[in-house]
Amino acid sequence: MKKTLFAGLILSLVAFTGQALAANAACDAQAAEKKLAGAAKTSFLKKCEADAGGAGSSCEATAAEKKLAGAAKTSFLKKCNADAGAPADTGAAACEKSAADKKLAGAAKNSHVKKCMADAASAPK
Repeated sequence: MKKTLFAGLILSLVAFTGQALAANAACDAQAAEKKLAGAAKTSFLKKCEADAGGAGSSCEATAAEKKLAGAAKTSFLKKCNADAGAPADTGAAACEKSAADKKLAGAAKNSHVKKCMADAASAPK
């Protein structure tokens, strides 16, 4: 009886660790794709791993099933998470929309979004 219980406990632990490692590997790959480093990477990984068990993972799975990539995947995930009730980062979304409205790309877009976010953070609430 003890051996069976112990074996079940070990298998549960291995399965849980495997899921955590898979989420960690996926998050690491996304961070590398976004070319994140330092504090930004740490923050991203923390959020990504926390979201791995929530609505975000089902949206990610659905996007993978549909074989979405790039802008289509981003748009789908944004809508899926919003429909699931996941909190949206409205400040970042507003800044991204502003950059899109101005048809900015590359470094100009990044600079605009960074300045916009800094302005939004320093604005009195």
